[in-house]
Parts: sequence; C-alpha cells; structure tokens
Amino acid sequence: MANNKVQQRLARPAQNRSLERGIDILRAFRPGVDLIGNSELAERTGLAPATVSRFTQTLVRVGMLDYDVRERAYRLAAPLLSFGHAMRSGSPVLKIAAPLMQRVAEAQKINVGIAVIDQDEMVYLESVRFNKKVSLRNVVAGQRVPIELTSLGRAYLASMAPPARNELMQRLHLRRHADWASLEKQIQQSLRQVKKSGFCVASWQPNVIALATPLRFRYQPVHVLNVSVNTQLPIGDIVSRLSPVLMELAGEVLDAEN
Repeated sequence: MANNKVQQRLARPAQNRSLERGIDILRAFRPGVDLIGNSELAERTGLAPATVSRFTQTLVRVGMLDYDVRERAYRLAAPLLSFGHAMRSGSPVLKIAAPLMQRVAEAQKINVGIAVIDQDEMVYLESVRFNKKVSLRNVVAGQRVPIELTSLGRAYLASMAPPARNELMQRLHLRRHADWASLEKQIQQSLRQVKKSGFCVASWQPNVIALATPLRFRYQPVHVLNVSVNTQLPIGDIVSRLSPVLMELAGEVLDAEN
C-alpha cells in the first residue's frame, strides 16, 4: 500500500519543469553514443532547439556535459560517473542484495540481476554473470532494458497500482504500436503469473530464459530481482529449476530489510 501511494505521488506532473528538461537532456545519452549535438538532442527530447541550446550551455557550465569544439557536440562529463558510484555504494537495497545475489549466482551457475524503473525502461543496479554458457549479452550495472519485453519490466508492471500501470501501458502502446496486440497479451499473461506464483518468465533474447519477481520493500521503492540462463532447454524445465531459487532469494532479501 505504501509503495502504491509513492508511485501515485511520483506520477504527478513535475514541480520544476526546468530541472525536468535538463534531466531529459542527460537521459538522451546512452551507451554506444559518444557525442550528441543540439539538433539530435532536440529530436531525442522533443524540446525546442533554442531550449536545448540554453540547457546544454548551462550543463557545460555546471560540469555535467563536456563540449567537443571540433565536433560541435556534447558528451557526458566525469562527475556523472561519481553520482552513479555514490548511488550504488549508498543503496541500502544493494548492500543487502548484492552478497546474496553473488552467492546464488556462484552456487547455481546462473545470472542474477536487480533493477528499478526509469520512465519506460528498467535500469540494472547490479548484474552478476555466472552462466556456464557464454551469452552475446554482457549485462552490466546501468544498462537499460525494455519494460514491455523483459521479465524485469513485466514483473514491475505487476507491482504497480492499476492507474499508474494503465498510464504506463498507454506509453508502451505508442512505442510498440505495430506489434502491441501480441505484446499486450504476453504482458497480461505475465501479470497473471506474478499474481498466481509471485514471478513471471520471458525469453526476449535468443536462447535466454529469465524469471523475475518484484521486491516490495516497506521503506524503499519497488525493485525487481531476476535470474536467467542461456539454454536450449524447454522453458518449463528452467522454470521448475529456477523459480524456487528466485523466490527463496527474494525472500532472503526482503527478510534482511527488517
């Protein structure tokens, strides 16, 4: 109940639009993109070019962006890295979960991750990779994955209050309009699975099967815990093996908060 109230409060319009726009510009930078100019930032954020120019100049002055004179474009500046480090080292959830995740990943030779929501994506806070088979995906802390395709995202949707979930589903619908009918059916199935069993399963990458469960803390925002393997075995076999592992780990994390 408390987490649902927090979700509703955070879903309200921002109190400071200037701050929100500056953060939108920072969010436009993603792994694999080194430099971005004002025109591309305007396209990515939907802000007017003049607004983008004003904010990028301010972000350079306060040290959040570096300006490349030769390329006439911007890149993220070093202080942002220190913010990420401070967040991870100060997270009470990670302090509890990380050693437990490490232990399970090593014992089961599986991948274990934990993530939170950011707008319409999930962001990994930690990812322990101990799968026997090499995967093409090298998941690291800070990596983003789609809500609508992943077990992480679908488990988070299951934790949301219906009004907030419906609003987010509408945004996802706009992004995935072409294949939304199929995706919505899968999402609804995942919501029912979480309600019935506490977890959901998805396989959005070739030969990767992942299970996820929402962690509903008393004093922290909802996090989502997942386990995954790279395998060609049937999904049912993996669910039978890993669902007890996932749910036991989730219970240990939640119990440790008290």
